[in-house]
Amino acid sequence: MKFAEMPYSQPDVDEVEQQFTEQLKAFTDAETADQQVAAFETIYSSRREFETMQQLAAVRHSIDTRDEQYETANAFFDEHGPRYQGIVTQFYDALINAKFRPALEEKFGTLLFEVAENGKKVFDPKIQEDLQRENQLVTEYNKLVASAEIEFEGEKRNLSALYPFESGPDREMRKKASEAKWGFFAEHEEEFDRIYDDLVKVRHTIAQKMGHENYVPFGYLRMMRHDYNAEMVRNYREAIKKHIVPIATKLRERQRERLGLDSLKYYDEACRFVSGNATPKGDPEWIIENGKKMYKELSPETDEFFTYMTKNGLLDLVNKPGKQAGGYCTMFTQYGAPFIFSNFNGTSADIDVLTHEAGHAFQVYSSRTQPVDEYFWPTYEACEIHSMSMEFITWPWMELFFKEDTDKYKFAHLSDSLLFLPYGVSVDEFQHWVYEHPEATPKERKDAWRAIEKKYLPYRDYDGNDYLERGGFWQRQGHIFGMPFYYIDYTLAQICAFQFWVRSREESEKAWQDYLNLCKAGGSQTFLQLVELAGLESPFKEGTVEEVAGKVTAWLDAINDKEL
Repeated sequence: MKFAEMPYSQPDVDEVEQQFTEQLKAFTDAETADQQVAAFETIYSSRREFETMQQLAAVRHSIDTRDEQYETANAFFDEHGPRYQGIVTQFYDALINAKFRPALEEKFGTLLFEVAENGKKVFDPKIQEDLQRENQLVTEYNKLVASAEIEFEGEKRNLSALYPFESGPDREMRKKASEAKWGFFAEHEEEFDRIYDDLVKVRHTIAQKMGHENYVPFGYLRMMRHDYNAEMVRNYREAIKKHIVPIATKLRERQRERLGLDSLKYYDEACRFVSGNATPKGDPEWIIENGKKMYKELSPETDEFFTYMTKNGLLDLVNKPGKQAGGYCTMFTQYGAPFIFSNFNGTSADIDVLTHEAGHAFQVYSSRTQPVDEYFWPTYEACEIHSMSMEFITWPWMELFFKEDTDKYKFAHLSDSLLFLPYGVSVDEFQHWVYEHPEATPKERKDAWRAIEKKYLPYRDYDGNDYLERGGFWQRQGHIFGMPFYYIDYTLAQICAFQFWVRSREESEKAWQDYLNLCKAGGSQTFLQLVELAGLESPFKEGTVEEVAGKVTAWLDAINDKEL
């Protein structure tokens, strides 16, 4: 079904709960394994109906946050989503204690039962109102960011529309655009502070009600981190500091020399070359047509997938007023249909979206035949392997989009991917600090961010910008507000994606088969099991970060970037 034709109707939660109670009784009262499996599948059919309405409301609200119908619909799920989570938790409880559990484990795998156990640990009716409040605050943040209408160069522009000016070759224009963007954040600083302060407090309350000292261990449970913990993450951050930060610092120095500057300021970082960054050589429709060609040539599987996406209108890519910032991929489970959302703005990021979000979408398209919905997606750090690796697997087709700028794009893409790692671990360390100090003031949080930033990004120069010097940069990072602890995931996946980059150049057919197997597996295995399945080394293993960094650096060092 085409996205535009997918019908939305607001569920009656009382009716949903009554129907579920009857279905759950059939599940628990089953007298044979076959009866229990049949009741199990009926429950999943009902879940898909509710969750698809929830997804439709969220997606259509994000496409235009000013649309009153879907603003109301989104608010409905902010309020009733936690109640529905309670319904699912009842099912998980029954599943764990199922009369015919061995038969269910044989048919659906044992990981489902680990997910169910985890689900019980992160929900209790006593936190339902707190979860509703958390949802409302996240929506408030997203709407505030989407509301930006900045008068710039004769037009009102949102934040996405400013990026081409922030990354262009004219330094004065970069500075002007950057100051306009950060001026919006500074203007609304008190609102961002209040929203985040309320989020930290409500999350701390939730964690304590669920028996934890603070939100950190509860946050890890929410992220379903089955096979690694905060100590392993801390050691990994240290590996990034030791092996990546010095390389990143050298890359920034190369950039300063390449741009011919006395010093590299924060508003210079997005500009890679004196002649300007690599940009796509056509409009969004042209990009999509070349995307079709790329995915057709890559493999039969990607051809089928991308044809399905374009035929059914499952991409909303172009930036427009009122649209939520950023990009994402989701899935309408009732239809088995992935959906890609982004904000094209005429920069190379448009192609990154076409590969990154398409990597997510291709994965869930490939794994939509998994036996249970919990296996459609893996946990987030595994999800990001698919997206970040697809960015590199599609390198042989970049000339379709960048033509004479292809070498320029590849150098910038690979170096940017490495430069991202220190920032990614900064966000993670900051969130650990925040939730370990829930009583901190907004000023103390900004001070903590600034100290962490100086440790991992020692080259960053804010050129006296007051808001940024005081530690405000993190307020642009929606993950910090909306999905706590979802950020180290990108860096773990980047280390894995670099390995696919190496392998796709050395053994492309084997690398592609391993990538395809990884996508098909979906969430049927844990993160580290999936890493092994794909023939990759764990980012947590001693020596992995150093080895990967060495291979990436060797390629970058062999390029005369001043000639690009």
